[in-house]
Amino acid sequence: MPYRWISFTTDYGLRDGFVAACHGVIARLAPDVRVIDVSHLVPPQQVRPGAAVLAQTVPSLPESVHLAVVDPGVGTARRGLIVVAGRGVLVGPDNGLLLPAAEALGGVKAAYAIEVPEPTYATFHGRDVFAPVAAQLALGADPASFGSAVTDPVRLPDPLVAAFPGKLVSDVLTVDHFGNVQLAATAADLELTGLTGGVTVHSARLAVPATIGRTFGDVPQGANLLYPDSAGRLAIAVNGGSAAAVLDLGSGQECTITASPQRLVSGNDG
Repeated sequence: MPYRWISFTTDYGLRDGFVAACHGVIARLAPDVRVIDVSHLVPPQQVRPGAAVLAQTVPSLPESVHLAVVDPGVGTARRGLIVVAGRGVLVGPDNGLLLPAAEALGGVKAAYAIEVPEPTYATFHGRDVFAPVAAQLALGADPASFGSAVTDPVRLPDPLVAAFPGKLVSDVLTVDHFGNVQLAATAADLELTGLTGGVTVHSARLAVPATIGRTFGDVPQGANLLYPDSAGRLAIAVNGGSAAAVLDLGSGQECTITASPQRLVSGNDG
């Protein structure tokens, strides 16, 4: 089926012409198809936060072809992939980037390897492989026409989430523009711990007090907040500041939440 929209997610940044080149390929092949830029500021070569950003965004978008390129294995033996989901089609590298979004769009219905045409530059498959495929899919091309069926698309390992009485351990999924730290854990995981009110948030280096709340104004300016974010995940924020900077936390790192009060020490204080 044809699509009026292509969403576009990458780690290309905004400094160079990489994003524009891909836009140009799509515009030449499918000039009537509109492109929605999800983000081009995914941390470089970081597949998991790219997958999280994509999966959390696609349910809000019109039915689309979703083009996503966070591809540290570009030019290697890793496959290019088309994933047909319940409400849309996804195109990108077969490195785990696409499947969380496919699940958010009703689940994987089929998947196909992309036969890479020759010649092509080995380091820019976004422009030379994935953007052309996305444009052709938007025009109504059959996903099966691009290559053989795939039954084993790459899946990312599940992030760590462990809930105990009085304690929650979780991997960090993403850090947004404001420095809010999104955890893999959800409010339901927090309920399993029995934690309420004041808590302590621990990173590898230090620990800070925080208050469980629902929005930033629930704590004073400069105070720390643990809250359920708009994607249904737990997140840590500083009202008017950056929780990522305060806690020195980034994607893939581990965070622990325990009850308060307790003595707050840095990781180097013993």
